[in-house]
Amino acid sequence: FCTPCLQECLKPKKPVCGVCRSTLSPGSRAVDLEKQIEMTETTCNGCNKKMYLSKMRSHAASCSKYQNYIMEGVKAVTKEPLHNTRNFPNRFTFPCPYCSEKNFDQEGLVEHCKTLHSMDAKQVVCPICASMPWGDPNYRSANFMEHLQRRHRFSYDTFVVCDYDADEDDTMAQVLMRSLRDK
Repeated sequence: FCTPCLQECLKPKKPVCGVCRSTLSPGSRAVDLEKQIEMTETTCNGCNKKMYLSKMRSHAASCSKYQNYIMEGVKAVTKEPLHNTRNFPNRFTFPCPYCSEKNFDQEGLVEHCKTLHSMDAKQVVCPICASMPWGDPNYRSANFMEHLQRRHRFSYDTFVVCDYDADEDDTMAQVLMRSLRDK
């Protein structure tokens, strides 16, 4: 994570996990996760030695074959031409349309606007909607606060694996196939 995004996740009002955005409880340890890490076996990608996940970090730091494996991956990635990242919209962090404070996740933007801009009647473009393929970057919401409350109470990514560029019919077909497989 970059520092501004991580700092947003760790704000005192609502510290959240940087990955799943669930609330972090101060001082509590994920004991079940620690046990799982202690009991899950894995194999080093460099030397193929088997070990528990809890030992993998220290092993990787001293395993020269693992270091070579990582460097090969880095070389392979850097040989490919860099893609222009400006072609891919940011759908993870958003600026406030009222005061231009940056790096809010969807929940953070909703909370920020409720707290600081609930009485602001200025018509603004929703930065979340504008980042979506179906969003209109010029549409100004007549009641942005109402829009936020109704449309952005949760993030799509929290509940579904999104392919924003996929056709809606294809997505529905995939969901139906997965539901049949999961039975």
